[in-house]
Amino acid sequence: MFEYDFMRTAFAASGVAAILAGTVGFFLVLRGQTFAGHALSHVGFTGATGAVLFGLSPLGGLVGFTLVAGIAMGLFGEKLAERDVAIGMMLSLALGLGLLFLHFYTSAATQAAALLFGNVLGVDNSALLTLLLMAAASLAALAFIVRPLIFASLQAELAEARGVPLRFVSAAFLAIVAIATAECAQIVGVLLVFTLMVGPAAAAQNFSRRLAIGVALSAALALAEAWGGLTLAFYSDWPTSFWITALSGVVYFASIAARRLAA
Repeated sequence: MFEYDFMRTAFAASGVAAILAGTVGFFLVLRGQTFAGHALSHVGFTGATGAVLFGLSPLGGLVGFTLVAGIAMGLFGEKLAERDVAIGMMLSLALGLGLLFLHFYTSAATQAAALLFGNVLGVDNSALLTLLLMAAASLAALAFIVRPLIFASLQAELAEARGVPLRFVSAAFLAIVAIATAECAQIVGVLLVFTLMVGPAAAAQNFSRRLAIGVALSAALALAEAWGGLTLAFYSDWPTSFWITALSGVVYFASIAARRLAA
């Protein structure tokens, strides 16, 4: 398996994306913002199809749209009902634009399928370097805001009373989520980002309530699912995205069973 260059690149790319997704996803689940993560992946599809329509890089369009949308979502504030309605409307508008872009450029159907369901085996060395730099910048930014982020996530009212800028923290965090979403889309596609970003994080929180252990476990589970999916895809000739999704589902339901047995 590792005698092929494309497989080595695929393992490296999926490993980078999985570690970022697992780490960021833990805080996304902790904050109850999984809907925002789901919406960002679909917004990214619009950015990618728009970029293809105008002859630009799909990854550039994906990153650009998700970054703008993530910051905008963060500025909606912490009120759940108001935030989710605004995110839902943004998601609907983005999907409508994506459909319009595809209408004007029907020859992009193959690229659209890759965006929707991922094509990790098509990642080249240039794209791998881009993913690595994006992941490093995102993890550095997350480390910079992690203390106020945890405070705001667990005790928002007290954090605001202590002077923590909740809107800034939320916008900065969702900008990081946007980068993680763009990376995951290269591996499993925009339709299945949820499975790699949220599945391992939710399972990790079922296995452990300790913050540091949970973050590490979430990243480890995402990495195991990504590499396990690639291995199973190589030997079965079934889609990689299917195997990653299947493994994520198995691990998540196993974590629920383990939590109930321990209760």
